[in-house]
Amino acid sequence: MSQLRLALAQVNPTVGELGGNADLVRSWAARAAAAGAHLVAFPEMMLTGYPVEDLALRTSFVDASRAALTRLAADLAADGLVGLPVVVGYLDRVDRDVDGTGDELDVAEKPRVGVPKGEPQNCAAVLVGGRVATRYAKHHLPNYGVFDEFRIFVPGRDLAVARVRGVDVAIAICEDLWQEGGPVALTRSAGAELLLVLNGSPYEREKDDVRRELVTRRAAQAGCTLAYVNMVGGQDDLVFDGDSIVVSADGQVLARAPQFDEHLLVVDLDLAPDAAHEAPPVVDGVRHVTISADPVPAYPPDRRLVAPSTVADPRDGEAEVYRALVVGLRDYVRKNGFRSVVLGLSGGIDSTLVAVIACDALGAQNVVGLSMPSRYSSEHSKDDAADLAKRTGLDYRVVPIAPMVQAFLDALGLTGLAEENLQARVRGVVLMGVSNQEGHLALTTGNKSELAVGYTTIYGDSVGGFNPLKDVPKTDVWALARWRNAEAARRGNPAPIPESSISKAPSAELRPGQTDQDSLPPYDLLDQVLEQYVERAHGRSELLLDGFDPATVDSVVTMVDRAEWKRRQSAPGPKVSPVAFGRDRRLPITSRWREDESGAREETR
Repeated sequence: MSQLRLALAQVNPTVGELGGNADLVRSWAARAAAAGAHLVAFPEMMLTGYPVEDLALRTSFVDASRAALTRLAADLAADGLVGLPVVVGYLDRVDRDVDGTGDELDVAEKPRVGVPKGEPQNCAAVLVGGRVATRYAKHHLPNYGVFDEFRIFVPGRDLAVARVRGVDVAIAICEDLWQEGGPVALTRSAGAELLLVLNGSPYEREKDDVRRELVTRRAAQAGCTLAYVNMVGGQDDLVFDGDSIVVSADGQVLARAPQFDEHLLVVDLDLAPDAAHEAPPVVDGVRHVTISADPVPAYPPDRRLVAPSTVADPRDGEAEVYRALVVGLRDYVRKNGFRSVVLGLSGGIDSTLVAVIACDALGAQNVVGLSMPSRYSSEHSKDDAADLAKRTGLDYRVVPIAPMVQAFLDALGLTGLAEENLQARVRGVVLMGVSNQEGHLALTTGNKSELAVGYTTIYGDSVGGFNPLKDVPKTDVWALARWRNAEAARRGNPAPIPESSISKAPSAELRPGQTDQDSLPPYDLLDQVLEQYVERAHGRSELLLDGFDPATVDSVVTMVDRAEWKRRQSAPGPKVSPVAFGRDRRLPITSRWREDESGAREETR
């Protein structure tokens, strides 16, 4: 058996911060060395952050990434880590010497049709001894959901296999693991004992179960141990949850990192050498490089590294969704240079939950809540907002809007729906005024159900720079609020959310006696229809087969289709479902296609 102590650095890079990301690699590589690791790996695109989107098409950014990699190799050696191989993701371009296509690409040449400008590649490099020992370019470029890599990257063609302490380590990147064949099949042919996969895999609810099944299946197909390292942290509307994992070829989970936390996962591996280990087979598409041929002298594994605490239990249900929302908000604020947030507090469940998430993410001292009552605001709503502020300790302020609204009414003579929307828009003006004056990031508080059907006032309650609940249906908002109070009780703390905010009927309070159900189906029914129509793309005929009433289907579908223009202008928010509004679901605003009663498509005129 060959032994190897492997370290997986589950860390939180920032897009574009090459120097800071390199410093993360240096500090976490030093931790790995202190733990006695023989090899340490970092996530996909670690040096540049991920996803870089169209930054990949900028020659200056690719050049900066390549230079940062060279500098990092030298810095690691200068740090005394000259003998520790470090696998790190970065942005590169086609290396024609490696790919057998001749000289280095002239990036100033006229782009070829169908090839991204400059031929950028999503790459991994093995750094050791102050140099780049080998590189690998991602083969499979995802072009679905939030991913658009086929448009900005050129795929790689070869599998890199690095011999480290006598162990052959094959390297792959994220989507290479999700697709059949490719690098996984080559790993078996190449006789590698370890498949190391670098990932930038965004969070979705219950994705941890999908990952475990995937890595177990791929380890069996590759015929070797598989190590999966993933990044953590928020990047715009994506949240990365870590959940790094190591499994043996027979499917045993050897180690697993916690979700949403930076973590160094260190595990001692006993790897059975391949039968052809001494003379690796010559396989088309496989490049071998020897970094260190001599095996590690036999040593007793550190049992503390494989104790049950190292095999973390993924969070369940509301716990993992809530943590994703906290991480997404925290990193959006921090990485964009803000220190504090401001939001409107109506006393309703949506703004209440957002306020509590913000307090958990940033500290109550960095959260400003504005109560902006109008003449239609109920006393219980004002009391609930004040109660929330008392429970959490956030900065609470009351700004009555009735005089401001009346000034507009006197000048414009608005009535009916226009008057109702005016109240929301005045609140938006107040919110953004405080944001501009004091430097807070304004948060909007609408949930996914409201966003889906357009039950929001554009430039009113939709105003803000980030929306923590953008991908959270209304029924889940209530579930998360109940979970947060239960979690507080479990820890012996008072509940942060007033019970009346959870139990009362939701209302925008823009006219006397108004409730959401005056205009919408009950939320439990609405969310069921939306799940089928939005997330599963069921058409009218399929929705009827799902058992929904025709009148409800027609009403909901019409509202969703008509609200596309509002969603295009909505603030970003953390993705927690398989299909979030935005990059996951892209539909035209201007469209006359509708579904008739038979489910066939027809053009309205």
